[in-house]
Formats: sequence, structure tokens, C-alpha cells
Amino acid sequence: MAPGYWIIALLAVPIVGALVCLVKLRPRQVLAVTVAVSAIGVAIAVRLGAMVLSGKPVTAVDGTFVVDAFSGFHLIVLALVFLICSLFAAVYFGDDDDAHPFSHGAARRFGVLWLGSFAAMVLVLISNNLGIMWVGMEATTLLTAFLISFYRDRLSLEAMWKYLLICSVGIAFAFIGTIFTAAAVQGSGEGSADALLWTRLAAPGLHLNPTLMTFAFIFVLVGYGTKVGLAPLHSWLPDAHSQAPAPVSAMFSGFLLNTALYCIMRFVPPARNALGGFADGLLVFFGVLSILVAAGFIVFQRDAKRFLAYSSVEHLGIITLGYGLGPLGTFAALFHTLGHSLSKTLAFCAVGRLGQRFGTHDMDTLSGALRHDRLWGLALVGSILSLIGAAPFAIFMSEYQLLRAAAGAQRWVVLAVFLAAVSIVFVAALRHLIDMAFGDPKIAVSQRRARTASYAVAVPSLAVLLFLGLWLPPWLIEAIERAAAVVGAPV
Repeated sequence: MAPGYWIIALLAVPIVGALVCLVKLRPRQVLAVTVAVSAIGVAIAVRLGAMVLSGKPVTAVDGTFVVDAFSGFHLIVLALVFLICSLFAAVYFGDDDDAHPFSHGAARRFGVLWLGSFAAMVLVLISNNLGIMWVGMEATTLLTAFLISFYRDRLSLEAMWKYLLICSVGIAFAFIGTIFTAAAVQGSGEGSADALLWTRLAAPGLHLNPTLMTFAFIFVLVGYGTKVGLAPLHSWLPDAHSQAPAPVSAMFSGFLLNTALYCIMRFVPPARNALGGFADGLLVFFGVLSILVAAGFIVFQRDAKRFLAYSSVEHLGIITLGYGLGPLGTFAALFHTLGHSLSKTLAFCAVGRLGQRFGTHDMDTLSGALRHDRLWGLALVGSILSLIGAAPFAIFMSEYQLLRAAAGAQRWVVLAVFLAAVSIVFVAALRHLIDMAFGDPKIAVSQRRARTASYAVAVPSLAVLLFLGLWLPPWLIEAIERAAAVVGAPV
């Protein structure tokens, strides 16, 4: 098959899967379709990644769709997250309860929205045209909003409308930034019908109007930054994560936020070419601010899902900071993206499953979780230890590389603030974890045998996080280096 057809296949498979879910399938069949589509997505994404790693970018539809090393890396992470979340959804929705029955109608609605969101994120990542990328990002907002309110109660509907309102305003700002970017090309006297093609905008020889490009990047950063959850634009995120079903929360934090940050990074190379270090300075500022704000909120959280939501604000801030710290920082940011996606996906799965067992996500009530459920209790312990940067997990290594990047760039104030903030998070999160995992049980919960799908989610995820903390394979180093080079930071 021609290389470009693999891109079309990756976009078409979830769309076809969503259409299949409209058929009158039983709930378990719908869940099986989501798992199968996600598994196929992983296979195609890995195939595309191998092509990009061994040669030039893969293109389709006359250059409208392009997969380079940067998008290929994100596609693989996306597919892995969706596969883990789809497997967990089979566990999570497999236990019906009177309050939240997983009926035929609910199953079809979930399947369509779930796989539709997958397709929309793929569209964002494969789009060479920044306008089409914006359309894909808007589609993710509309589709995932209804997943937040999947359980239709007052709090979930309120969270959905808050998400829709704030993120729609943000996406509107991103649209304005996209228009300014096109105008910056026109203003340079080099306008053409390809003004929004990223491959053209990122070319070093292209002259862009500096004033228009300044406005463009500010609007893009504020607009897509709202969807990323960067402080102070993060207010929708804790409500959405806490009210959505656990598989949806895992998908949101595991990759949806990365998708929006990916959009920002597509504007960074032309902004660097036109404005020098202006873009990097803004990335560092919003990254540090997000880490500080998240640290303050994490200390006082009592709801486990809201705690993980603020952890997402912290980690997306860390990734954003890394992108602003030069070549080594970009490498650390991409490595951190992989580690955070796997860690946070597993953490939300663990909290979601334990929440089903205990009937709440309140940290005090979850006390003694490790005694009640060994598998998911262990998954909770491992994932949170990874998230706080404990050795020997992957995030410990990516944060160490980020410290090296800050020291190498002589950003001593940034380094000091980062160390202070992550230290606060480490102590506060460890205190929460000890209470949840090892505290005295507050309620009696019957023991249940874990399902096979539960082991398929928890065990490989923990194993990979430990493995990457101990050894980074040469092929993964090369993949991250090539991805870093695409966004203008050769390692």
C-alpha cells in the first residue's frame, strides 16, 4: 500500500468504527468495537512512525495531510492512550449499576462519541493546513463535551457547559490567531494559496510580518492554551475531569490536552523565525505559571479526580516549559509527554475503578485502597509515584533532563521556581497517596476478582513506566530527537 494511504486509513478506521456503533449492537459488542478500532489504530500509527523514522515525511491528498516525526510521535501516543482507555472502558462499563446503567442507547452514544473523538484528534495531528487543524480541534470540543455529560446529572451538565463555553471562546481566539498567521504571510509580500500550510510556514527562508506574527502567536497561545488547561485558563478542567466517566477523564488527560499543545507547537517554528525568542519566552512564562498554580491547588484537594486534574495542569505546564528551553528542553518535553500520558491514563483508570468499588472519589473514603483491591491499589500507587517524579519511573528521567536544560540555558530563576513547585507537589501528593493507599479503611468493601482486561490495562502500563525510567532504547531516543528537530530544536 502506498505510504499516503496509511494516513487515510488511520483517519477512516475510527470513522467507520463510529458508524458501526450506530448499528443495534449489544453494549459489550460496542465496547469490543472500540477496543478493536483502537488496536488497529496502534498498528497503523506504529507503521507510520516506522516510515517517518526511516525516511521522509509521509504525505496524502496533495500535501493536505502530512505525518512527520513530530506528528508521528504524537499519533503513536494517541493510539496507545485510546487502546488503554478502551480496554478500561470494557471493565468500567461492564459493571452496570442502577444509578448509571450502560444501556443499548448509552452504549451506542458512547461508541460514536468515543471513536468520533479519536478521528477528530487524528485529523488534528495529520493536518498540514493550519485551518483544517483548527477544524479538527473544534470537532474535539463538540464531541468530547457530550462525553463529559455522559451521566446526565446537574453537576455533569454544568461541567459540560462550562467546558463548551470556555473552550469555544478559546478556540475562537485560536481562529483569530490562524487568520493573523495567514495575514503575516500576505503582509510579507509572499502570499499564496498555500499560506496556511505548515510545511511552508516553517521554512526558514519565508519572511513573515513581525507585528502580525506577534499578534498571531499571542492569540494562538491563549486560544489553544485554554484547551491545554494552562493557567490561568484552566478553570474548566477540574470540573470536566471530575464529572466525566473515568475512561473519558483518562482520555482527556492522557491525550486531549496534548493535542491542543501540539497545535501551539505547530506555530512555534514560524514565530521563532519571525520573532526570535519571543515565543520561547511566552512558553516558559505560562509553563512556570501553570506549575505554580497547580502546586497550590494540589495541596488542598480532597477529591481524587480533581487532584489528578490539577496534576494535569502541572504536567502540561512542565511540557510547555520544556518546549521553551531549547533543544534539550524539547527532548525532555516529548519524553515527558509519553511518560505523563501513560501515568495519568493509568492513574485515572485506578481512581475510576476504586471509585466504583467505594462509591465515591473522596480521598478520605478511599483510605486503605491497597487492602481492598490489590491490582488497582498497586496501579494507583505506581501511577502517582510516577507522576510526582519518583525514581525509577520515566517522569523522573524527563524532569531530570528538563533541569539540565534549564541549567544549560542559565535560567536560574526558572530552575529555582520549578524545583520549589515540584517539591510542594511531591510532598502533597505523597501525603494524599499514603492516606488513600495505606490508611485505615473507612468502609467495608467486598473483595472481587480482577478481570483479565484490568490486568491488560494496569500491568503493561506500570511495566513500561518502570522500563523507560531504567533504560531509554536507542530507537526511542532517535524518534524523539527527530520529533524535536521538526519543531525547530535539533538535538
